[in-house]
This record gives sequence, structure tokens and C-alpha cells, in this order.
Amino acid sequence: MKERVISVDIFRGLTIVLMILVNTPGTWSHVYAPLLHAKWHGYTPTDLVFPFFLFIVGTSIVFAYRNKKADSKTYKKITVRSLKLIGLGLFLGAFTIYFPFFKDFADIRFPGVLQRIGVVFFFTALLFLHGNWKVLLGICISLLVGYWVWMGYLPINGMEPTFDRAPNNWANFIDLKVFGTHMYRADYDPEGLLSTLPSIASSLFGVFTGMVLVSKRKKKETLLVAMGVVLIVLGHLWDLAFPINKALWTSSFVLVTAGWANVFLALIYYLSDVKGIKFGSIFKYAGANAIAVYFLSSFVTKIFYAIKVDEETSLHSWLFDTVYTHGFLSAKFSSLLYGLTVVSFYVLLAYVMHRKKIFIKV
Repeated sequence: MKERVISVDIFRGLTIVLMILVNTPGTWSHVYAPLLHAKWHGYTPTDLVFPFFLFIVGTSIVFAYRNKKADSKTYKKITVRSLKLIGLGLFLGAFTIYFPFFKDFADIRFPGVLQRIGVVFFFTALLFLHGNWKVLLGICISLLVGYWVWMGYLPINGMEPTFDRAPNNWANFIDLKVFGTHMYRADYDPEGLLSTLPSIASSLFGVFTGMVLVSKRKKKETLLVAMGVVLIVLGHLWDLAFPINKALWTSSFVLVTAGWANVFLALIYYLSDVKGIKFGSIFKYAGANAIAVYFLSSFVTKIFYAIKVDEETSLHSWLFDTVYTHGFLSAKFSSLLYGLTVVSFYVLLAYVMHRKKIFIKV
């Protein structure tokens, strides 16, 4: 990004920090409710984190590709980056610390966070290169409405479709047919195949915000807030017919999360880019190596859970029980403290990498 918009870097870094925090509690048995995903319908602050990242991917695409030609060189760059992201995600899904260091094929999860980022980045970047905002808006609306019609009105094996977690839920049905045992749960995956379609719309909303940020209009923060409020209201209205649901990445979920992303980014933009208030540098460092930091945190967490101190205790559990579990602290606070320690480590690592000008671009 030749013309830096500080708020975009801060927002990206903050999102990565939150992704690590919600993924690494001391124990999943004791977690504050806002740091957990909604059980099915509805949303919590944690449910905002991943769509926020896809949103900022779209925003960053505007800065990175608005002066690029739609030629073979650009296509190759987009494709290679997408494949790297997908490959890293598949590696995390397959890795184990035991020789030969990969799980049995039947136990490998194919979908995942990095895989979805790779797919969404690929299609969003190509769409941005070939369409103006009107075309992109039409595609966005088509994705959201089409997904709603598919999920809610097309019969499935002669049965009426449902938005509940059930065999006659289209997203669950397709994932089970395509991925079989290679899923997060036996009957569904939150990063599944069909739900990837509306997740592209999440990134396209980020593209629209990026277009606002690179424009010469005044009071950009006001427009972003207005966009955000409209999307939040529309999303909650749509919730009455198509429930807000992260696992299914419903169209109402896309609108609500994109709306909140605009509101929060507008606030950060106003403070950092308009008023010039210096804050959030700590998050900017994490944003500069966002994928690298996220991948490393996920990789190390898998290792900590896999290494056994004894037959029943993992290294992760031993550290939590030994260092963080005390009678004068509640179990939930101890669990949060562990997560904050993990986050602090990776933020410090990102800071050191930034100071040494080490930038790992996937």
C-alpha cells in the first residue's frame, strides 16, 4: 500500500490479535461468554472476528490492486497467494507431532480459516479487477439473495429445507457429501463449501469501504458510519427471515458483521487518519505480518496440545494448571489471563519483526 491508511493496518492487526485471543483460552471449560461463538443462531463479539478479517482483506485489495493491470502477471500473483493460503491451512489441518507428522487421511480436515481466506481473496481480487462498484454491488446482492433462496426454499431430498443443524440443511448436506469425514464436526463445518459463497460478499463489502477510503470525498468517516448503520439495520431485519448465523454464514450475518466492521473502522480512521492521534501501533505491528503471526500461533497451539507431560495432561494444560490456576482467581479469569499472555507474546514477536524489518508476505 503506497498510500498508507493507518486505520486499515490497525484494524487488520487488531483483528488478528482477537483471532488469537478467542482461539487460545487456558481451558475451554471456563471462558467468558463474549469470547465464545454463539451456539447456533445469533452472534457474539467473537463471531465478528473472522468476518472482520475477510472484510479488511477486501479493503486491502483496493489499495493493492487499484493500479494493477488485469494481465497474466497479476493473475499469477493472485493465484499463487491464494494457493499458499490454502496450502498453509491444509497443513494445519493435517499436521501432527508424531511421525510421519501427518494425520491419517480420514482424519484430516479439508476446510479451515486459512483455506477460506485463500478462496475469498482469489475471487474478490479477480472481481475487483474486472468490475466497477455497480457490478460488484450487483454480484454481492446476487450472492446474498441467491444463498437465501437456496438455503431456505429449495427442497432437499423431498424435504423442506431448514436453517437448523439437521440433515435437511443445505450447507450441512453439501459439506457432508463433499468432505465426508474431513470436517470440523461430523455433520457440519463452519468454513464449509456452500457458506463460502456469502463469505465472498463479506470481502466485497470491504472493497466498497476501500473505494471510499481511496476517494477524494470529505467526511469519509461519516459515510462509513452511515453505511455501517444501514447494514446493521438491514441485517437484523433480514434475521427475521434468515437467522443471523456464523456457522452457516447467512446473508443476514454478512450484513450485520460488515456493518459493525464499517462502524469500528470509521472510528479508528477518524482517530488515527483524520485527527492524527497516535494509538494502536501495537496492533499495526501485528497487522504487518498478519497471516504469519496467525499461522504461527495456530501451529504452536497444536504442538502445545499434542505434547504430553504425562498420559493425561498436555503441555498446554500443564502450563495453565501450574502457572495460571490459583485459588484467589476465578477459573474464567485464569483462562482469560492465559489467552492474554499468548496474545502478548505474539504481539511482542510482531513488534520485533517490524523493528528488524522482517515482513513475511504469503
